[in-house]
Amino acid sequence: MKQSLQLKFSQSLALTPQLQQSIRLLQLSSQELNQELETILQENPLLERTDKNDDGSDNTNEFTNDGFGTQEKVVRLSAVQKDEENLTENLAQDTLSEDYFGGSSSHRWEENNYSEDDNDYAFQEAVAPNLREHLISQLKLIPLSERDQTLSMFLVDAINEDGYLEQSLEDLKELLPGELEIDILELETALKHIQHSGPSGVGARNLSECLILQLELLPKEIREENKSTYDLALQIAAHHLATLASRDYTKLKKTLCCNDENLRSTERMLKHLNPRPGSDFTKLAAGHYIQHEIVLKKVKGKWLASLNDEVVPKLRINKLYANILKGNRDSSNQYLNSQMQEAKWMIKNIEQRFSTILRVSQAIIDQQSQFFEHGEIAMRPLVLREIADELGLHESTVSRVTTRKYMLTPRGVYELKYFFGSHVSTDTGGACSATAIRALIKQMVSEENPKKPYSDNQLTEVLSKQGIVVARRTIAKYRESLNIPAANQRKSL
Repeated sequence: MKQSLQLKFSQSLALTPQLQQSIRLLQLSSQELNQELETILQENPLLERTDKNDDGSDNTNEFTNDGFGTQEKVVRLSAVQKDEENLTENLAQDTLSEDYFGGSSSHRWEENNYSEDDNDYAFQEAVAPNLREHLISQLKLIPLSERDQTLSMFLVDAINEDGYLEQSLEDLKELLPGELEIDILELETALKHIQHSGPSGVGARNLSECLILQLELLPKEIREENKSTYDLALQIAAHHLATLASRDYTKLKKTLCCNDENLRSTERMLKHLNPRPGSDFTKLAAGHYIQHEIVLKKVKGKWLASLNDEVVPKLRINKLYANILKGNRDSSNQYLNSQMQEAKWMIKNIEQRFSTILRVSQAIIDQQSQFFEHGEIAMRPLVLREIADELGLHESTVSRVTTRKYMLTPRGVYELKYFFGSHVSTDTGGACSATAIRALIKQMVSEENPKKPYSDNQLTEVLSKQGIVVARRTIAKYRESLNIPAANQRKSL
């Protein structure tokens, strides 16, 4: 076999470190970007973060000299005025099960115990006690024997965050040393102490017991003033929760020998109870908040996007190290030269990141302008490819830009990905956004007769009359995504 040398030309795609960094920064959320920057700032002395110039003035449109005769533009894009948006969340549930009572009960509130005079002192966030700490503090106020106190503390540790005793007293008894000779009656007594010292309903072993405990702890005047309703509520809580959850009012009226008005008032009383008595003490995980990158405003009749100035980092080259490099260009400063190049890349890539987010956001706004005017019903079908083709970007780039990036609008805060969605054909040959269909379903359900709610088939027929061809299973899927119960669970008296 004869050996020979040949030249062969081929093309291959190689991602430079700068391009890799640009892609990585683009897919990060605002919180992740800040964490990334903090790490880089600690490792690279050539890069610094600043909010003000050396003379105390603002950094807007500032250029800093890098010591090599070129100028680095500080990454500070157009400043925007911070908007305040009050966002409310309706947590009302309309299914009578454990979730039926899942919303915040109407008798709970919070108070601010400070005044403007307190501003002279450094603010310290009060740490609210959790459920276990609250129960222990309450038990310590009760004059109990050491044995009863110990048993009560033992049971407290078996209560979950919702306020329920997860294990049976029999199972808990088996966990105690046999030589203590603890009987079930002692544990039941200890549990009673907990149930009368914590939030109403705590220490219950199931939903039925939880509601009964709360009913029994209602003020005496309320119980006496609404005696028939109260007695009926006790019966339903004890024996008929499943029937009430299924909205079988005919069976309830027949079983309990009551009329519509009696049942309606009883239902209202039960709705004011809290099926998760420990929920008020559940601490929310810290740091779970949304920071929007884009602010939407209507200027002279046109919807325009601008960057949220608070999330745009202000970076520049450190002048001290830049001057050192300017005066010493020999190879001994190879490390600083490398750090200088990385700092320049970071500044450029941050600027490119926010510029791309702004471009994509404005393109989305132009496509979905009717949504901002009229709401979800006016949402048009939109896919990533349309925005990518319009801006000359790759579809994967648009996907990275719209994931975990948020826009503050007059209608609320939305993830950019929200404005994309599948479409459903209409009988005229057009298309309707899935978001718009969900909005129509929500509107129809809100306006339906509660005594005769729409079934999925009926919703399909109504949409069909409007020219929107949707299968019944699709309607069911959209309804479930909106957390709207089935027709039999929406039925009311």
